[in-house]
Amino acid sequence: MSNYLEAAKLVYEEAANTPQKGLCCTTTPVWQLPELTVPSKMLEMNYGCGSTVNPRDLSNNPTVLYVGVGGGMELLQFSYFCRRPGAVVGVDPVQRMLEVCEENLHEAERQNSWFQKDFIELRNGDALALPVASESIDVAAQNCLFNIFKEEELELALAEMYRVLKPHGRLVLSDPTSEDFMSESLRNDDRLRALCLSGALPLQQYIDMITRVGFGTVEVRARRPYRVLAPEQYDTDKLVFIESVEICAIKDPMPADGPCVFTGKHAIYFGAEEYFDDGKGHTLLQNQPLAVCDKTARALDNLNRNDIYITDSTWYYDGGGCC
Repeated sequence: MSNYLEAAKLVYEEAANTPQKGLCCTTTPVWQLPELTVPSKMLEMNYGCGSTVNPRDLSNNPTVLYVGVGGGMELLQFSYFCRRPGAVVGVDPVQRMLEVCEENLHEAERQNSWFQKDFIELRNGDALALPVASESIDVAAQNCLFNIFKEEELELALAEMYRVLKPHGRLVLSDPTSEDFMSESLRNDDRLRALCLSGALPLQQYIDMITRVGFGTVEVRARRPYRVLAPEQYDTDKLVFIESVEICAIKDPMPADGPCVFTGKHAIYFGAEEYFDDGKGHTLLQNQPLAVCDKTARALDNLNRNDIYITDSTWYYDGGGCC
């Protein structure tokens, strides 16, 4: 195992033994759902930087994989929507984290009448070699884990998620990103990387890595302020601004003209006709915003029409539209 990955493992062994609220990340949203009670220790071990639990990903009783189990909060949230034995698989390389997560799940069973511990199966394993059969998972998720990896390992981890997903399956992830220059001293600081502070890539580079392993559709669902690394506190000459991003990558076939990436752009037609049809499968009704992928937005913009308005990216996409 690489030195920086061994350092990360030690950080999370310590976090399992002594829960540290807000260890590395902003607080993951705690879903307020009927009859869902999250045990206090799960909340203390909430080490995510967003949420990977979205009801629209979880219809039809899917099989869910969650990598990097933490205290088990998102495992419990996923099982709320997938109430059958083995519906949710949790994988983690830190044995002590798995043990504490198991204890927390037993407490969750005591506090939630609907929840059964056997809804969730915990496995000791590595994101770089998942102990999961190919094409056996409907929804795979990770929260503030992949940003720890350096680029070679990150690509392996993304490829592993792609391997285990069924066709049209979904990879839902939440990770820090940064458009600012990150010094080599920061990037090579193993503890800062383990704490989700110095492994952040620019968002477009991250998206490119996701599509390079084969995901044909990518949705950027949220982009939020996360952290700053200031010169007075870290080894950097300039302030580094870090955001957290929530992305869903879908194992769709790769289009011949490249992936469809939704970043919240919309097209609005305001011409004299009832609608505009570009002849390529995109119909714009008069003055009705239509969500479009970035590729389609570029194609419409290149028409140089004075009756179509293309919005900037909102970095919030919630479904619908066309590509």
